[in-house]
Amino acid sequence: MFRDSLWLSRIIGCFGCFGTSTRTRQLPEPIQNDTPSSSSSESSTSSRSEDEEEVEQKSRSKQSDEILKYRLDHGLICRQVPVKVTNQLFRGEDEDGNKMINEYVRECKIGSGSYGKVVLYRSSVDGQFYAIKAFHKSQLLRLRVAPSETAMSDVLREVMIMKTLEHPNIVNLIEVIDDPETDHFYMVLEYIDGKWVYDGSGPPDSIGEKTARKYLRDIVAGLMYLHAHNVIHGDIKPDNLMVTSSGTVKIGDFSVSQVFKDDDDQLRRSPGTPVFTAPECCLESESGVTYSGRAADTWAVGVTLCYMILGQYPFLADTLQDTYDKIVNDPVVLPDGLDPLLRDLMEGLLCKNPSERMTLKKVSEHPWFLGEDGHVLEYFCCCKRKSALKIKQQEEDANGMSEVSDSS
Repeated sequence: MFRDSLWLSRIIGCFGCFGTSTRTRQLPEPIQNDTPSSSSSESSTSSRSEDEEEVEQKSRSKQSDEILKYRLDHGLICRQVPVKVTNQLFRGEDEDGNKMINEYVRECKIGSGSYGKVVLYRSSVDGQFYAIKAFHKSQLLRLRVAPSETAMSDVLREVMIMKTLEHPNIVNLIEVIDDPETDHFYMVLEYIDGKWVYDGSGPPDSIGEKTARKYLRDIVAGLMYLHAHNVIHGDIKPDNLMVTSSGTVKIGDFSVSQVFKDDDDQLRRSPGTPVFTAPECCLESESGVTYSGRAADTWAVGVTLCYMILGQYPFLADTLQDTYDKIVNDPVVLPDGLDPLLRDLMEGLLCKNPSERMTLKKVSEHPWFLGEDGHVLEYFCCCKRKSALKIKQQEEDANGMSEVSDSS
């Protein structure tokens, strides 16, 4: 029975709020120094296919890294306060014998992930609590997550992405501690101290329509911000949606996220969690076949909404392949008596055809989404503030030149 539960958790991809995340592109494997060879034609064909996939994945990851590096090097970040980078690590104890890293005093372990653990720390400077993701660099470098990448690549990309972002519905990265003289690597994140609220008005394991609408508004606001800044999250699901004590949802875990340039959000291969995978990502990938990252993120929002409302996933089977087959071929089955507006929204989000799938903008204008609260207020992010100030300065300069010309 435990084995069945373990398999189910691998498909769903979680064991809890900070639990293990199963990634479909490839489970981490230790790097081997020698590679077995094969002379069969089948092995040769498979090898060519893997080589093509490696080139594609390497190209996309390299492009993401280059875009992020350019943004960071040229100050093109959407943050009021840059992420603090610390290159010296001090490990010790406070007067009570509690472990410390730099200014942070250890409280307790609060979770674990694919690569490391998450520990609650309290700052001895400001007294605030922080969630710190702790890694061993040597372990990250030994684990492959793709033919040409190690887990270290994922962690560094996650850090670069979070360094460029700041939004009320995005988990905030405060500091990175990376001492080249040690094997330790830390990401200091804001501590999200709340939990999902179940109001008891819906089916078992659901959170009820009122709460689901509130959470959905936050999820869509955060994801629209990410897409506007050319970031594909790649793994939207309840486990990566943290709820504060005041009920605000924040999107976290950017370990499989990608960045795109201009309007080209086309990706190949989905690294997300199987049960949240869009139909176009389940199909056997052929050379050159791509999918829209934004549309795939939107599908995952639909699966998340379905889980929040019904307490179950729309497509789930006993095996991974059967789950993919259901996602691709089975119609969306929703219970009778469901609010017609909610039904329309869920069917729009879970449309099999990505070109016909409801966009996040359409979702934000949908009557059920609006409810009694109306439109979500647009967040005037740092980028927009900078742009507005630049336009204002240009207008003032133009007016000043006009006045000088008139007086002469």
